[in-house]
Amino acid sequence: MMDLKLAPSFSLIALNAQRSLQMTTVKKVSLRCMAAAVILELYLEGCFTQSENKLTLHMEALDQSHSTLYRETVLQSLLHNSAEVKGDLNWWLKKASRKSNHQLKKFETAISDYLQAMNLLEDIPSLIGSDMYFDSAEVEIRAYRSNMEAYTSITENMRAEILEEGPVTDQVICMLWLLRECGCMHDFFSLNELEEVNIKLHDLYQSNLWAKALFPIQIRQGVELGIKRFLALKTKFAKTFIGSSLNLIFPALERSRAVFIETESWFDNSNQRLDAVITRLMSYGHEVKVLERGSIATLKIDNLLLRCDPTFCNDESANSRCASYSEAPAVKELVINV
Repeated sequence: MMDLKLAPSFSLIALNAQRSLQMTTVKKVSLRCMAAAVILELYLEGCFTQSENKLTLHMEALDQSHSTLYRETVLQSLLHNSAEVKGDLNWWLKKASRKSNHQLKKFETAISDYLQAMNLLEDIPSLIGSDMYFDSAEVEIRAYRSNMEAYTSITENMRAEILEEGPVTDQVICMLWLLRECGCMHDFFSLNELEEVNIKLHDLYQSNLWAKALFPIQIRQGVELGIKRFLALKTKFAKTFIGSSLNLIFPALERSRAVFIETESWFDNSNQRLDAVITRLMSYGHEVKVLERGSIATLKIDNLLLRCDPTFCNDESANSRCASYSEAPAVKELVINV
């Protein structure tokens, strides 16, 4: 697997499963952090000159081999045709991340085109497009899918550096900060692992000069991140005993968190129903792998891990008894309606 720079690496995991045609709040949060990743990438490559706590970026540094379209898209609004621009790290990161919707869309196009040209990103039908309501209404919803090998390599290498003994590279320190700022640390670490990550972050802040400079900086947008966290909390509640059927009873609360798939035949057991759903998903272009069968099966759909509990549905109502598929560690539900 090719070595990727920081911004494409982070973008590969940040864009995965995001809707490609709509500018959702969750995607805005990711794009702002991806723009900040461009600044960190330039810093790691030595494109800035540093004097005390000020970082200066010279235009000529981008006219050489350092220049790419996704970098130019981020820096365009910062440089304003100036020969050089100066500011501390906090200023650069906040300026890069605070872009208009139009600028975010332009940056999204640049970075997604870059990744697609390297065969690392695809635009496919979204998983929610398999939902019987969207399917019957012929509503097309598309999403990004990151190359599965690259996605796994990036996330597992990051996890290994954090959870195992040994030094942590500056790039992984940047990745941790970016995950924290976009509010998706829980997507890659379990609750128990997050305690270890917390300790590692504290230790890095105490002992690593780069971490000490980066970790205090916050670029998060309060309203956008607040909405994202509300959706995450609602999903977390839906995992509890009391809230486990929340999406079945009130699917309109968040349709992206509950997908109902209606099969065309009745089946005698859960394995047959599961096979029918797998066939259905693969017909939509999804890569599906069964990791474990049984009363509660485990699937890997594209880059998402899901726990599956298929049961019969005795009617067509949304609160009927259906199979729920819970993504781990970030949870979605996929329901088989048969």
